[in-house]
Amino acid sequence: MDIKALIADTRLVGKTLSGNIEDYPDGIIIPIDKPYRWTSADVVRKIKYSACRHFSKKNLKVGHAGTLDPLATGVLLVCIGKATRLAESLQKEDKEYVAGISFGATTPSYDLEKPVDRLYPTDKVSEEALRELLPGFIGEQEQVAPLFSAKSIDGVRAYELARRQYREKGLAKTEVMEDFDHSAAQTLHIQKINIYDLELLRFDPSYSGSNSPADPDSRINVADTSGLHLPLATIRISCSKGTYIRALARDLGEALGSGAHLNSLQRTKTGGLEVETAITVSDAVNLFTTNTQETRSSD
Repeated sequence: MDIKALIADTRLVGKTLSGNIEDYPDGIIIPIDKPYRWTSADVVRKIKYSACRHFSKKNLKVGHAGTLDPLATGVLLVCIGKATRLAESLQKEDKEYVAGISFGATTPSYDLEKPVDRLYPTDKVSEEALRELLPGFIGEQEQVAPLFSAKSIDGVRAYELARRQYREKGLAKTEVMEDFDHSAAQTLHIQKINIYDLELLRFDPSYSGSNSPADPDSRINVADTSGLHLPLATIRISCSKGTYIRALARDLGEALGSGAHLNSLQRTKTGGLEVETAITVSDAVNLFTTNTQETRSSD
């Protein structure tokens, strides 16, 4: 089956999709540029609500092909109708990311969802050291997933084990746990991944840009580390399915005798689909609501 034939024609943005799901016998795939601070499930719920109304179907199947973390943006494939059967095969496609990696500090989640729990020296972190280091991370290798991940440990999601540490100590998600047990991640099954290419795009030895500060009205926390002036590397990563970029950041930090975490992450490509061809959630919703409104106005 030609996957690209199922991709919603983004030139239809602002126009219409047919109101009859039978006109899409193999389903529809919409490439979404996932917003910052949205979970992948948030995107699916938003699209599903509009699609169900549009097609007048209460139990329309809608899903996504490959989770993106809340603080990541970029290509998220939303599958509708019979295209949901392809989600698993789509997830197996190779991926490309552009990651901002901060050195000199770690967080329990390896990104900014949790506050910094430890600071490290950065005297060995430099552009030259990174350029020398990166080729050694290319190729097939074993990777331990972050403890804050959807991996299962004896049937329990890893992130539930991580959150349990916070609950047991009576800490809020925005508080620092100075004795967070990172070693619990070692109970995860080590998986084989393949990193095809790593390219250092930029290096700032003392990044002072502002992270998005915590929003009391948002359930997704964002730690503000701008005052730490940490070295920041922007790296393009081409890799296989199952690669955790947060774990790669952790490993790069350790390899440089420091610590590291993700400052930003964008999925720029999944399979043959690039972020430039993706559309916003609003534009995707309008693909459905425009036709719904026109149908009602003609009744």
